[in-house]
Amino acid sequence: MEYLPLIIQLISGALGGNAAGALLKNLSLGTLGNAIAGIVGGGIGGQILEQVFNTAVAGGAMDPASIITQILGSGVSGGILTAIVGAIRNAMAK
Repeated sequence: MEYLPLIIQLISGALGGNAAGALLKNLSLGTLGNAIAGIVGGGIGGQILEQVFNTAVAGGAMDPASIITQILGSGVSGGILTAIVGAIRNAMAK
């Protein structure tokens, strides 16, 4: 198993989750909550995108297009999951 794509996905997801929390103040889970939701979202979303579009950074190949795709896909997925979890938390609090 290659660990580089997973590391990229987890870090990008955490950054995407915190960015979503900063932009959507009413859906924010706090810094740690945003990071955890982002990590989960980035890992899951990155793996799905990797399988669907075959964008793996495989064999240590540092293809810039693959790395950028991993970063963007995982960051967006982390942000989306953070927003979803924040919306669910707000709905349950009412």
